[in-house]
Amino acid sequence: MNVLNEKVAIVTGASSGIGRATALLFAREGAYVIAAGRRQSELDHLVRDVAESGGTAIAAAGDVRDEACAESLVELALREFGGLDIAFNNAGILGEMGPVCERSLAGWHNTLDTNLTSAFLAAKHQVPAMIERGGGSMIFTSTFVGHTVGMPGMAAYAASKAGLIGLTQVLAAELGASGIRVNAILPGGTDTPMGQSFANTPETRAVVESLHALKRIATPQEIARSVLHLASDASSFTTGAAMLVDGGLSISRT
Repeated sequence: MNVLNEKVAIVTGASSGIGRATALLFAREGAYVIAAGRRQSELDHLVRDVAESGGTAIAAAGDVRDEACAESLVELALREFGGLDIAFNNAGILGEMGPVCERSLAGWHNTLDTNLTSAFLAAKHQVPAMIERGGGSMIFTSTFVGHTVGMPGMAAYAASKAGLIGLTQVLAAELGASGIRVNAILPGGTDTPMGQSFANTPETRAVVESLHALKRIATPQEIARSVLHLASDASSFTTGAAMLVDGGLSISRT
């Protein structure tokens, strides 16, 4: 049996990368997927791919910085599928990069609004629906940056993603008695459009690969399988975790 059979899942940042791979995997595992992102055409393509593989997904374009978007995604899950069981709050950006003294306040706010405040807004509206369902699994995409490694030029990104871990822990403590598990996944270097924008030359990519104990970067599908673990009953006693899926980057000194 599919491990997410007839579960209802929201996936944000589903236009590409880890979000897209996870939406496809969730659907293959039997979930009804609300695929959210900013690019309607990419979401429509995803929905077609899901349908061709026999799954069910609905595209919902919107901006995760807008509370109305968070509310509408939950309303869509309730209206179309009768509830909400899983939320993979994955949407995020690298934002402005460079020394702190050269960054703009607007850039700082945009990164925190996209990566962190959006997660708060998502949880605010997802939690009541999960409580009504009798429980659920909420997952955020954080990172090793700002958690195990400080990387120059990434202050806003690191702060926003580290904040997600704090949010994860508080929500896990608040919601455990309601049957809601809350965890964060911390990918290493991954072959996504965001990752490619950072490692944008063969030389830079080689350096990034060398930082990992496995001496390579991940595919989006590899990260998606770890998200599936946290979404499924296989992780039924896991909550409040900051789960490293970083190919050994955090422990490697070779």
